[in-house]
Amino acid sequence: MADQQALDEVVEFTSGLIRIDTTNRGGGDCQERPAAEYAAHRLAEAGLEPTLLERTRGRTNVVARIEGSDPSADALLVHGHLDVVPAEAADWSVHPFSGEVRDGVVWGRGAVDMKNMDAMILAVVRSWAREGVRPRRDIVVAFTADEEASAVDGSGFLADRHAGLFEGCTEGISESGAFTFHDGAGREIYPIAAGERGTGWLKLTARGRAGHGSKVNRENAVTRLSAAIARIGAHEWPLRLTPTVRAALTELAALYGVDGDLRDVDRLLEKLGPAAKLVEATVRNSANPTMLDAGYKINVIPGEAVAHVDGRYLPGAEQEFKDTLDLLTGPDVDWEFEHREVALQAPLDSPTYARMRAAVEEFAPEGHVVPYCMSGGTDAKQFSRLGITGYGFAPLKLPEGLDYQALFHGVDERVPVEALHFGVRVLDRFLRDA
Repeated sequence: MADQQALDEVVEFTSGLIRIDTTNRGGGDCQERPAAEYAAHRLAEAGLEPTLLERTRGRTNVVARIEGSDPSADALLVHGHLDVVPAEAADWSVHPFSGEVRDGVVWGRGAVDMKNMDAMILAVVRSWAREGVRPRRDIVVAFTADEEASAVDGSGFLADRHAGLFEGCTEGISESGAFTFHDGAGREIYPIAAGERGTGWLKLTARGRAGHGSKVNRENAVTRLSAAIARIGAHEWPLRLTPTVRAALTELAALYGVDGDLRDVDRLLEKLGPAAKLVEATVRNSANPTMLDAGYKINVIPGEAVAHVDGRYLPGAEQEFKDTLDLLTGPDVDWEFEHREVALQAPLDSPTYARMRAAVEEFAPEGHVVPYCMSGGTDAKQFSRLGITGYGFAPLKLPEGLDYQALFHGVDERVPVEALHFGVRVLDRFLRDA
């Protein structure tokens, strides 16, 4: 079991990584190297031989392998990203890159997304070195760049150019799973991710006839684009249940003692109350308009107007997504993928899922573990190119009233020290026998 030093170090490392500003503003504007060197140094102190890799100067990734005791066993990838989304200091109660530890809570950008998990990995690996622990299977540890943008400098680069470092890996774990979800009625639910919706970030372009703003213009690009965006925003996507989501609904219905009839999912979601939040975003595809760009002067009708849409599609539903976008945009608006990644699904009957469930239940016996599908995506998408099945497993025991999902990319991102201690214990238990 993880020792006291591991519990102390997970707090130290979370705070230390937060203090390293790795803001990813997109378009290549980020420098992960200082955080990568921080992680690599602590891996090296544990007797490992970390490799630092860059596609672009300063966009650094770290990979290290821990040899297991069973050479016939498949390897397991344990990965976390080093970059974070921007934070406006004026909006925060503390400076977002202070890493301040106050009243038993670590504050700062990355506290939950996902420098906490990076710190857990480091703390566990170092505790094994002190104890002489050797896991059953090879563990490949990877800290990546660029997850908060396109991942081309991070997991995409590693999967495409350095596949040999992941030889033997068949499964992986990373962010957004095994956290406490409080349902408001005294239940603690621990969702473990076994799927992700695919990513379809879209660029829409409408073209028309430029002209004077005072003249009649039946070929107005702004009008054409606006109509398409309105149709997309109002579209009601049909229900599509994947095996993971079916299992989540079935287990939640049993937990709440309600009729789990999947023929009326919207009605079932109403019966689940707050717990419906774990599922409602993943029973359908989605497309949300997010950006508009048109014109340069109020009395000039532009010849082109552009919009961006955040699209997500379920496993097996990408073609339906594309066909629907063709219909919604119509003949006057073109659309293309600006960024596209696959949807994922992981088996729930695997020994690895069973061991994750058992590890959580050992340290949170009052909790209820359920599977779920992430509405967004992680680096597991890029690593899937190597045949690696991805799960979301970054355990945290959170107090009631702390909305974990709202903290992702939110103001005053923070994580309790006790949550980090729980995470180290659960992660250590799982990885020893994984």
